[in-house]
Amino acid sequence: MTIHLRAANMRPATFSAEARTIEAIVSTGAPVARPGYTEVLDLRGVDLARLVGAPVLDGHRRDTTRDQLGVIEAARMTPEGLLVVIRFRESTPAQAVMTDVANGTLRGLSIGYTIEQTREAKDGTKRVRTATRWTPIEVSIVPVPADPGAHFRNGEVTMPTTELEVQVQTRAEMNTEIRSIAELAGLDRAWTDAQIDAEATPEAARELAFAAMAQRQAQTRTRTTAQITFDHNDPAVFASRVGEAIHARMNPAHELSAPARQYANIRLPDVVREVMKRHGQPLQGVSDAQVFTRAGSMVTGDLAGILGDSAGRSLRTAYDASPSGLRPAARQTQYPNFKVQTKYMLGDAPALRRVLEGGEYPMGSVAESANTNTLQTFGSMIPYTRQMWINDDLNALADFSRRMGIAAREFENSQLVTALTSNPIMGDGLAVFVAGHGNLDAASAPSVTSLNAGRVRMRKQTSANGMPINAAPRFLIVPPEYETIGEQLLTTLAATAVADVNPFAKLLLLVEPRLTNATQWYLAADPANIDGLEYAYLEGAPGPQVETTVAFEVDAMMIKVRLDFGAAWIGHRGWYRNG
Repeated sequence: MTIHLRAANMRPATFSAEARTIEAIVSTGAPVARPGYTEVLDLRGVDLARLVGAPVLDGHRRDTTRDQLGVIEAARMTPEGLLVVIRFRESTPAQAVMTDVANGTLRGLSIGYTIEQTREAKDGTKRVRTATRWTPIEVSIVPVPADPGAHFRNGEVTMPTTELEVQVQTRAEMNTEIRSIAELAGLDRAWTDAQIDAEATPEAARELAFAAMAQRQAQTRTRTTAQITFDHNDPAVFASRVGEAIHARMNPAHELSAPARQYANIRLPDVVREVMKRHGQPLQGVSDAQVFTRAGSMVTGDLAGILGDSAGRSLRTAYDASPSGLRPAARQTQYPNFKVQTKYMLGDAPALRRVLEGGEYPMGSVAESANTNTLQTFGSMIPYTRQMWINDDLNALADFSRRMGIAAREFENSQLVTALTSNPIMGDGLAVFVAGHGNLDAASAPSVTSLNAGRVRMRKQTSANGMPINAAPRFLIVPPEYETIGEQLLTTLAATAVADVNPFAKLLLLVEPRLTNATQWYLAADPANIDGLEYAYLEGAPGPQVETTVAFEVDAMMIKVRLDFGAAWIGHRGWYRNG
């Protein structure tokens, strides 16, 4: 009998050794489990502006130039997902990785990205956070990818055919082999005769023998195994659960998670006792006043972590609940460091010109301009004293957390307003709002006529090369003096005649009380579409961050709130000012 075998070649067919390039699908938008939620990348909201030319890293490491394996030469969306073309470097580490990728032994891919906008939803009891606007900034080659669909493209798979000649067993030979299987498995003659009478193959008899052996073992032996799925002694886990319980005391509306319920309504002195017990320190006969003194430096270090967790939760609650001001009209981003960040705004590609038969193609150019932004650090610190712990005083902690959360949001809003009203000079040597930019008109109250004039100016904005960009207003930003007029202008009514239709009903009204000029108002495009006002945080630390430490010179724990933030203009074409 002849058996035909086909061997699949899994080496990526898109690899070019001469050009050192390969095609890869780096994201399919598959759900990825994160701590406390599931993250989904909406491929329709991806911004590929920073991906072409971005680095290809070794496992997301970026400490030195040796960690860069290559660059992204091209990127586009396909039905498979986000496709990129990778060119490897000529360095020794990059060549080693390229060899493994080429022979198919290294296949994992991952992306690094920033998220500008998300949408929250629930899938049963699980939180699902979808990134509706995000920007990939690097691609990494990894052993285990988070997205199972990320892969190097294989192209066509070749399957060469091999023919093998094998001998077919006779029935007598099969029966002999079945008897050997029964003898090795310790099965009786009745079992053997039953298999032979049924004309079973040796393979089928072997499977049945294994099943009989497994059943026999299950009847005579019981195994007990223990598996550790979570370490409840981890100090970080303990601090998070107790911190959540203290936060719930300060904010009764907060619903405790199941792991934190065991610490519900816990008093601060009892927190110290719980920490001391975890460290094996005696508690018998210790009063509330004595427990803190006897705790020692190791215990107070754990208390600082618990205090920081609860303060951070309360601060974030107040921060998220505070009015957002100009934030919806500005673009959020992250910077990796405190260096001056230069934003290069490329213009359009050169206009196409007719080329005569056999003629030379004309040389074109791409115009560009540059603007800058940088991060600065802001913060404040207060002590939480030993007396406050002993007195179980949560009011001071709750009040400080709430006030700092509100203050942080107010500070960010004021920085954005300062950037808006200061009308700074941009990279082209002109102010943001100036006649030369075509985005300024003399003062007049908001009306259908003045809104139309502003919209016309935005629609007529052109790129650095003079090409129309068709900017459309999304936000109407007014001082409090124009709030009522703005609401009247943007209210949608059931029109009974064409002349009564409201053409600006889709605009969103933003009222900013910090706008001190009562005659100035603004129109702004969607920041997701056109660059304008931008605000940034330090990478990995969006919003205010809380840190705690034990003070040596006083009986207190110091609570520090730090905010790394920057706001600046990176483009003028998406904004208009009246007044």
